[in-house]
Amino acid sequence: MSSDVWAEATGDAAASGPVIRALAITASNRASAGVYEDKSGPVLARLLAETGCVVDGPVVVPDGAPVETALRDAIAAGYQVVVTTGGTGLTPGDLTPEMTRKVIDREIPGIAESIRAAGVTAGIPSAMLSRGLAGLAGQVLIVNLPGSSGGVKDGMRVLGPVLAHAVDQARGGDHPRTG
Repeated sequence: MSSDVWAEATGDAAASGPVIRALAITASNRASAGVYEDKSGPVLARLLAETGCVVDGPVVVPDGAPVETALRDAIAAGYQVVVTTGGTGLTPGDLTPEMTRKVIDREIPGIAESIRAAGVTAGIPSAMLSRGLAGLAGQVLIVNLPGSSGGVKDGMRVLGPVLAHAVDQARGGDHPRTG
């Protein structure tokens, strides 16, 4: 891994592994208005922490333009990973992918495709309806997950194992060499 991914590590960096700053964002008109409690955001924050990230959030914002603002603020704040939950469905108010597309420079379709496929394989046919995106805004990895706790768990099972490698690659790291 590149040395700058080890930034902010405490103790022996080689022993503790890379420290990745991550932000969890919940896109929900109703949760942001206090109509109901955000349930998927705390699950997302916990699962990001379990991958070894230093996590802030969840930040709860209404869907639409506030998502774009939250993403741009996260980039400016120096997060390496931003994962959203919510706003990826088919309703007219589900605009998180559109806001994400305004912010990212390059899409990473394999992440979003794999998340949808994993949901379908797990017996959730509606997972194919998620319009979530994944991509890079400069060196910041942004991934959209569905707004359900189950969708977040399924998505993080896909994203978790490749997260550190994706961050390293985004920052110019080399592929591991074998044999």
